[in-house]
Amino acid sequence: MGSSSSKNLKPSKKMNILEDQSEDFKKLYTIEEKEKLGVGGEAKFSITRKCVEKSTGKIYACKSILKAKLKSEEDENSVKRQIRIMESLSGQPNIVEFKNAYEDDEAVHLVMEFCGGELFDKIKALVETRKFYSEKDAVGIIKPIVNAVQICHSKGVMHRNLKPENFLLSSNDTLKAIDFGSAVFIKEGDVCLERVGSGCYVAPEVLQGNYGKEADVWSVGIILYILLCGKPPFETKTEEQMVNEIQNKEIDFESEPWPSISLRARDLVKKMLNRNPKMRISAEQVLENAWIKDGEASDNPIDGVVLTRLKQFGAINKIKKVALKVMAKNLSEEEINSLKTMFTDMDTDESGTISHEELKTGLQRLGSKLSETEVNQLMEAADVDGNGTIDIDEFISAMMHRPKLDQEEHVKEAFQYIDTDKNGHITREELEIAMKEHGVGDEDSINQILSEVDTDNDGMINYEEFRTMMNSGRIKPLEEILPVN
Repeated sequence: MGSSSSKNLKPSKKMNILEDQSEDFKKLYTIEEKEKLGVGGEAKFSITRKCVEKSTGKIYACKSILKAKLKSEEDENSVKRQIRIMESLSGQPNIVEFKNAYEDDEAVHLVMEFCGGELFDKIKALVETRKFYSEKDAVGIIKPIVNAVQICHSKGVMHRNLKPENFLLSSNDTLKAIDFGSAVFIKEGDVCLERVGSGCYVAPEVLQGNYGKEADVWSVGIILYILLCGKPPFETKTEEQMVNEIQNKEIDFESEPWPSISLRARDLVKKMLNRNPKMRISAEQVLENAWIKDGEASDNPIDGVVLTRLKQFGAINKIKKVALKVMAKNLSEEEINSLKTMFTDMDTDESGTISHEELKTGLQRLGSKLSETEVNQLMEAADVDGNGTIDIDEFISAMMHRPKLDQEEHVKEAFQYIDTDKNGHITREELEIAMKEHGVGDEDSINQILSEVDTDNDGMINYEEFRTMMNSGRIKPLEEILPVN
């Protein structure tokens, strides 16, 4: 497996991706434009929002994959594969229920079960009910996660992006795996070459570009490590340092609270985090482990430091989610329409394409401050077929998938949105307003965010602190920092 030679081939935009075009998505569902649940990665751009089935009033989650982003046959096949995988897993325990896929001129829409709460919300609920957190609680959280992975592997599927954010609570409070955008079918003994994953959860063999389904077990092992001690084993400020630690750093099982964690729990984590994938325990074996299966996990409170760390970890994920929602505000269908208008305005000779000069002049007319080099970069990125001009699909794709030089701009937009008085600092009050607006503004989370992000302890979050938080643990796509073989 791995990247194919078709990566740079541009498919015809007239071709449909789905074979069955019998149902009209917009006649069946209403999308809640303001209810964005997430934004997909750069490579396969998508927006996930709430949608309502008109005939029943039932709420679902809708992942809309923009067709303007599908620049190659490989991209289109990736969407088809994601649908096949979700269809093959639907109806299984601890995996999000897939309802149907639809297609219109702008996007492929994947409609699935709506899941609301996050993994750390479950921990918070446990603590509020019982006033403490134990190894038995950790088992209750990790078991459905491992079960989801075991089901995937039994069906010949590798998820490849397992992390706490990709496990949500269903309406009956069951943890379910979501986001199969990176998942692939894999046969026993086969290997993948494509480097994908998120932050500290990436297995060392993935970084080497040669791995199998054992990589999923490593990712879950990292989650279990966090559940038992409150923080990941690898914490660095730069992506390069993260890669180095994942491959080489000895994993800490000595400092607090590990001496007070049971030997059985420690032994299981070590077996899941064996750097040799051939020696690593399987998902099925994890479920058969006595600590997981036979109720041997202690119900005694774990060291209070773990609970404090878990609260901090969950809180940081929440503020990151708010920031990403802010970044997504300009990525609605309305903006797509405005981009079409912008394209028409730039296409001064009405040829149906934009030349380099038309792009440069049009951007200047719109008040853009892009340099000549940046205009050239945008032109080069947009002109997929290399014919010297940009058509409408290329233009929309480029403007919604801007080069990395704009990543900083997006982070600034999110910071300025929360910093309502624009004085360069996010106060506790501003943080509270922004988080409550997005339904994650409980007192405890806000306190944890300030204690973790406010490194100079002035009671506020400045831009550098905010940027460091947003960039922490991000090593996706891996190809940005690793040489391609």
